[in-house]
Amino acid sequence: MFSLVILGFLLLSLSIGAATSQAAEQKKQKGQPPMRFILVRSLLCMDDCPEWISAEGRITSDTPAQLKKILKTIGNRKMPIVFLSEGGEVDAAYAMGRMIRKAGLETAVGGTRLKDCPEDDMRCDAAIAKNEPTLGDTYSYGAYCFSACPLVFAGGTSRVASQWAFIGVHQITTIYSKVRVSYRIEYKMVNGKKTEISRKEMGRKSAGSSSSTKLGKKATAALTAYLKEMGVSADLIGLMMSATPDRINIVPAADALEIGLTTDMLAYNEWPGMPLCAPDAAAEAVCHSRAAAETPVSKASVQAAVAVTNETLPKTRPMDFLLMYHGNCQDECTQWISGDGDITPDTPARLEAILKALGGRKLPVVLQSYGGDMDAAFAMGRIIRAAGLETSIGRTRLPNCPTLDPRCKASIAKSGATEGEVSAGGAYCLSTCTLVLISGTPRLVGYSDIGLVRPAKAEYPKFFAYFDEMGVNAEPYKTMMLATSIEQKTIPRSQALELGIVNGIIPYGDEPGSRLCGPDAKESLRCPRKAEAEIVPAAASLN
Repeated sequence: MFSLVILGFLLLSLSIGAATSQAAEQKKQKGQPPMRFILVRSLLCMDDCPEWISAEGRITSDTPAQLKKILKTIGNRKMPIVFLSEGGEVDAAYAMGRMIRKAGLETAVGGTRLKDCPEDDMRCDAAIAKNEPTLGDTYSYGAYCFSACPLVFAGGTSRVASQWAFIGVHQITTIYSKVRVSYRIEYKMVNGKKTEISRKEMGRKSAGSSSSTKLGKKATAALTAYLKEMGVSADLIGLMMSATPDRINIVPAADALEIGLTTDMLAYNEWPGMPLCAPDAAAEAVCHSRAAAETPVSKASVQAAVAVTNETLPKTRPMDFLLMYHGNCQDECTQWISGDGDITPDTPARLEAILKALGGRKLPVVLQSYGGDMDAAFAMGRIIRAAGLETSIGRTRLPNCPTLDPRCKASIAKSGATEGEVSAGGAYCLSTCTLVLISGTPRLVGYSDIGLVRPAKAEYPKFFAYFDEMGVNAEPYKTMMLATSIEQKTIPRSQALELGIVNGIIPYGDEPGSRLCGPDAKESLRCPRKAEAEIVPAAASLN
């Protein structure tokens, strides 16, 4: 037998794959920092205040270990986890979701503001308590859970979000890192055949990387099994695969409920981090959804509640219109049309009635509303634009009305206009009310809140066609609505100006409504226009 030892070197190129929800390298360079967990206690109550785990940031391979630490810290306490994340690594998301389900914790979509942090740094290090929960509060408006985050969110035993928060998904991207490996190999010649007898790795060198959005059989099986484990329909996979990695498919609230991604929707007066009510919860308990989370919810039963056209907002009353005045209209006074309340299908007819009673007089329409029916808002806007009226936001108060009923019927004038006061401070025009506001010529705002309205995808064509009709550029508005940086329910006045929602600011010290000079006005008074004849008759006061 003849044997000979031969030394050889072999270079092999290996592709090592890692599934991520975004291009991992890009995320390392920009976007959120790695996810951080903070124990937070609500500062909105005095006794038995809810506590939650705030989870904000990018999901990395280290995040499951960080979650394990915080879960060890809370022990057996059942605290909701409130997520604000643009996503990250899928395998890490699976691990986190399973940990949350095993611990029996609830999940919610929301952002957390810590007490005493500046507005541009809502989680400042200085405010984080060392050995006890940090004081803070949460918000839903503009909060987001994107990409791999919904997979973690799905781990909750109860999964909640408000209609003003965004849950978004897209394709899973697998990053393949190519590595060139060199080996020292020893061979032995046995009967004329070369046989390997030892192999030793000598070094590794990066050889670039590649990516793929094709979901292979193994990855599909893993995702399908995970969703089934969490009680979420596999229909979510279709939503994921229909959006490329550089785009986000926002899951409508009704669809999220139907496929089981969420189990409930927060009402206007409920906030992320508020625990689910126990069946025997006391009436004064700070918790959400008295019904059990397992109660089946059909898409049809929630469609009206989540659509922009019929929002779950604070219930005031259907919008009514009153002709208002303040001051001595023989000398100088302020006059306006006050539109206050929810926008319903009947609201355009009420608006037309008071404008008809005014007989062509151009008084400003001062709005205060949480929004409501979108089609009705379109109709109101077109009526106001055709009449060439000014719009603004203002809080109208009638004399001798209690705080909880600022326009009590007893104070509405039986004939003529009603005397009252109007102020911009603390007033609001939210959701579809903004559609009415942008119809004004001009449209003004003082120290009031302007709210965002986000249409359902199917409503985009008519929504943005209305913007064009009103001469407002829809593109920046659309960009802002879809951006992940939207973090509040209202937008600053400067941004409202940039977007064209308003085109003028009411100076500090002034209020909404027109200042009119009456027939006895002194020459020294400076008013935009003279009042016509006398105040409009009683028919103009509609309620």
